[in-house]
Amino acid sequence: MRTTEDGPSVGPDGDVDPPDQATEADSAPIEIVAVGIASLVLGIVVRFTTASSLWLDESLSVNIARLPVGDIFEALRHDGHPPLYYLLLHGWADLFGTGDVAVRALSGVFGLLTLPLAYIAGRRRGGSLAGWLAVIVFSLSAFMVRYSDEARMYSLVMLLVMVGYLLVDDVVRRGRGGLLRLAGIALVTGALLYSHYWAMWLLVVTGLVLVWRAWRNPEPTVRRPALQTLGALVVGGVLFLPWLPSMLYQSEHTGTPWATPSRPTTAASFTLQDLGSGLYSDAGLLAVVLGVLILLAVFGRAIDGRRISLDLRSRPQYRAEALVAAATFTAGIVISYGLRGAFATRYAAVVMPFLALLVAGGLTRFAGRWVRFGVVAVVGAFLAVGALWNVADTRTQAGEVGEAVDANAQPGDLVVFCPDQLGPAGSRAITADVEEVAYPTLGDPHFVDWVDYKERNDEADPAVVAQQVLDRADADRGVFVVWSGTYKTFEGDCEALVNAIGAARPGQELVAENPDFFEKAYVTWFPAAA
Repeated sequence: MRTTEDGPSVGPDGDVDPPDQATEADSAPIEIVAVGIASLVLGIVVRFTTASSLWLDESLSVNIARLPVGDIFEALRHDGHPPLYYLLLHGWADLFGTGDVAVRALSGVFGLLTLPLAYIAGRRRGGSLAGWLAVIVFSLSAFMVRYSDEARMYSLVMLLVMVGYLLVDDVVRRGRGGLLRLAGIALVTGALLYSHYWAMWLLVVTGLVLVWRAWRNPEPTVRRPALQTLGALVVGGVLFLPWLPSMLYQSEHTGTPWATPSRPTTAASFTLQDLGSGLYSDAGLLAVVLGVLILLAVFGRAIDGRRISLDLRSRPQYRAEALVAAATFTAGIVISYGLRGAFATRYAAVVMPFLALLVAGGLTRFAGRWVRFGVVAVVGAFLAVGALWNVADTRTQAGEVGEAVDANAQPGDLVVFCPDQLGPAGSRAITADVEEVAYPTLGDPHFVDWVDYKERNDEADPAVVAQQVLDRADADRGVFVVWSGTYKTFEGDCEALVNAIGAARPGQELVAENPDFFEKAYVTWFPAAA
């Protein structure tokens, strides 16, 4: 049995892990520690300094979280997410307000708490060297930076995954069970399910690995911890039962009508790009490098300073992490594709900590001290560029929209958002005393009702809605239409709405769509009659 200061290590198949080469458990040399500290400092800064205003998803999250607690649950039935993050954000906003920096800081705190856990996880797998390398990757990963400065639940998901991973590692690999740790696993399981539905695939895969482990090795020291952990996962699943009816309603009525299904290979490619670099120009190259490092962690072993051997059976050091990450991602994307659901790389938050840990493990396969330092420096530099790019990336044009409306609006003017997905961020940016509505229902623009979304939009008639807008505004009130023609299920609707209003009164374009923004929009102004 492999015994270190962290205890014994046993593989997912129930066999005791043989020791890896000593270089993989060395203490971190001073130059790696220096890069780790610099990465940590930069990672902390970029988690709280994004330049962008809140975009659709963030604004919608804040608007839901600002509701009375009793109303949050019903609002989420129409939104498609579980409630834990929104309840936490509700309490956070009561304490610190709803400004952009304030609401994003909650995710930043979750991101910061993940960093020391990354060091602990890396250290357990490969000594302080792997610990510091994990800190570098976690600190600078574009994905982890992005969702540490976004008012969404994904930073919370990654924190919970890391806590759960370390607790399971305590019980199953290190033989440090006990009621407290098992209770912690159950609570983290429930919290993950209440944070994001893709956690289901992670928990199912983890449960199957535990079953296999217990069946493969009947030794009580192996089987008992595996079955105890499996039981804790089941208890955590039971905690989710009160929300199950809402989840079933959401799965039947909300869906993802805003995007087309992604092929598994395409999803994997974009996930690796987002892990390291976001979408800047060298994202593809860095994705390949990170993919190679992951493969080295799983299959590679340092022979000496110049050679790395590959074992196609995989190395035990990161075998479980790689298996769980690969199976979870595959299950999620295949099921989504089969059900014609959309995939966004943010859903991969449930496996991103494992991928980052594997990247750090791949860096340890370079045994030569200065060769390793060179590889770490180059990879760290590319990661830093991606982290900084996320800070500079402006996600929405809502700021320009707000400025244009505020500069021209008179009290009581009417603002129409087309489609309604532009409403949450746009209304947040407008400070003028105006009435705001959203196409196609002319309802509250602070929310988007995703229930039977495509069917509702297909039934809408832009000409009818345009007449309703004109009747509502009369000739005495100006009309601003904030619109874009790029949204699915609205093909041609917003252009038709603008043209129909323009046929009744003259208008002018105040803002043009800027392709540099992820969320972009036109603003067309139809002034009141003189």
